[in-house]
Amino acid sequence: MKRKLAFIFFTVFWSIQIWPQCAMCRAVLESGDDQAAAEGINDGIIFLMAIPYILVAVFGFILYKKFNKSSKTKNTSEVL
Repeated sequence: MKRKLAFIFFTVFWSIQIWPQCAMCRAVLESGDDQAAAEGINDGIIFLMAIPYILVAVFGFILYKKFNKSSKTKNTSEVL
């Protein structure tokens, strides 16, 4: 369990350092003098990319807690 958690932790924080951008956007933004626009585009891409993953993770966590809770209550009732 600890290995899985560590893998997820490093994957998420390592991917945050990557600045995704398509080749056409990169060429247009690097040719201009305004680097603030390029940083804004990069931040927007990361924001749009991260939201679906966060929603899926929250949904998965809720399902995990729901099914894990029901199995624990069954195990305690069998012992009694």
